[in-house]
Amino acid sequence: QVQLVESGGGLVQPGGSLRLSCAASGSIFRINTMAWYRQAPGKQRELVAVIISDGRTNYGESVKGRFTISRDNAKNTVALQMNSLKPEDTAVYYCYANYNYALGSRSDWGMGTQVTVSS
Repeated sequence: QVQLVESGGGLVQPGGSLRLSCAASGSIFRINTMAWYRQAPGKQRELVAVIISDGRTNYGESVKGRFTISRDNAKNTVALQMNSLKPEDTAVYYCYANYNYALGSRSDWGMGTQVTVSS
């Protein structure tokens, strides 16, 4: 099983920036897809951004133009640069990875990191 550990959450004022990071460790042959999801209180978990192994990306409509996802395949890490943050971006942000290992492929989630946007 792979462990995904997020870091970088916190409290920021509207209009500010934060950078989230996620590191994957364990018996990984290849990480196929990495992504960030978020879940606000009382709402369903939603996709924020996804990046596949060749670097192609896709974003949720509400974050396009403000957030940027990137990955380092050599280090098995993924980052989310969040700019122009809004109060509605407040949520727990989860790292997701789909990967190949000795017995096939599977997906795992991190524990989440809180992002709060408030003045």
